[in-house]
Amino acid sequence: MTHLADLPVWAAIPVALFLLLGSALALIGSIGFVRLRSFYERVHAPTLGTSMGIGFVLLASMLCFTVLQSRLVLHEILIAVSMLVTTPITLMLLARAALYRDRSEGSDDVPAAPPVHTAAPPAQDSAPPV
Repeated sequence: MTHLADLPVWAAIPVALFLLLGSALALIGSIGFVRLRSFYERVHAPTLGTSMGIGFVLLASMLCFTVLQSRLVLHEILIAVSMLVTTPITLMLLARAALYRDRSEGSDDVPAAPPVHTAAPPAQDSAPPV
């Protein structure tokens, strides 16, 4: 059995709103993942939806358990930091791997790799030393 019946109304309303907002953002990210066509378009929607959605769900959890336990509950901050650090890094690594694969296969969907410039040797002075 849960103790959510003991949650006062002044805390239950913001908790419910945070949960609805977080789940709506996660749903929008999921719909974007399904609706967008290419891999490069698809990687953005879930990561943005996850970051914002998980933030609101964690705020709801922090508020709910802080009120129920009559003490400050901050365990969710560790989860939020983990999500906010790992989600963009995962996005970047997946996008770079896909870009490398598509460039290696010669796909027309991605721009060509930028040319690699080598440094020119320094110019020799033709004037005699003074």
